[in-house]
Amino acid sequence: MRRLGASLGCLLLLAGPAGAFALKDSRGRELVLPAPPQRIVSLVPSVTEIVYTLGGQERLVGVTDFCDWPPEATKKPRVGSMLAPNLEIIVALRPDLVVATSEGNRQETFEQLERLRIPVFTVNPHRLSDVMAVIAQLGELTGRRAAVGPLTRALARRIAAVEQAVGAHPRPKVLYVLWPDPLIVPGREGLVTELIQMAGGDSVTAGEPSAYPRFSLEAVAARAPEVIILARHGADRTPLSRAPWERLTALPAVRAGRIHSVDGTYLHRYGPRVVDGLEMLARVIHPEAFR
Repeated sequence: MRRLGASLGCLLLLAGPAGAFALKDSRGRELVLPAPPQRIVSLVPSVTEIVYTLGGQERLVGVTDFCDWPPEATKKPRVGSMLAPNLEIIVALRPDLVVATSEGNRQETFEQLERLRIPVFTVNPHRLSDVMAVIAQLGELTGRRAAVGPLTRALARRIAAVEQAVGAHPRPKVLYVLWPDPLIVPGREGLVTELIQMAGGDSVTAGEPSAYPRFSLEAVAARAPEVIILARHGADRTPLSRAPWERLTALPAVRAGRIHSVDGTYLHRYGPRVVDGLEMLARVIHPEAFR
């Protein structure tokens, strides 16, 4: 996967003062620390997953209440939710770096951390190539650079295998439902949109300008999806209700009985398990390719 391999070039180690550690984050902001960070707080479940996969968890001193994978991550000190982390706990953990995202953490949190003079490294991937770049960045931040190449190459091989398996098949129109009420779907900037494309489908909401816009039931029905995929959420993975969709008997997806539920954990987080989500999508969209 040339585009995924090339994405690692986005990782820029910057020239700083002698002995300093410098790196650019996803917003292009330069992070300069006097030394590589040894005490990191993660405000992003995806970041926590990546750090554990790379083997850098010893440097994680705090995580959010939503950081539940791998299970060992739940044993780390908790700093509260993504939207409203407990700043007193964060300060007490004495981090030399907080890793956050501009799509999940509030601007107020960024401002409070800045006032407390706690450095923040921002991640904000929208494409699989961005995920690979974040893996490389976190490898640098946790001193696990040697683990990056084997991981990203293994993920790239699996992605290529999916694209090869579905490549010869027709591309059905796919509606992915992130949330039912209000109806939230993936738009042009949503990672799920690219995953659907790689899995051999065409998202009927791919042209919408934002990452995850709100839609009306009538608007998506007018686009005549041939496959409808409902994301499951929560610890019990309760499926979204199929009833509102099954009543729309004129939809090709309903007539063909192609309404499916998938575990949104694999598709809405951008850790290494996102490739599991891609494989899951491909099997739902093109079961004939994986018999």
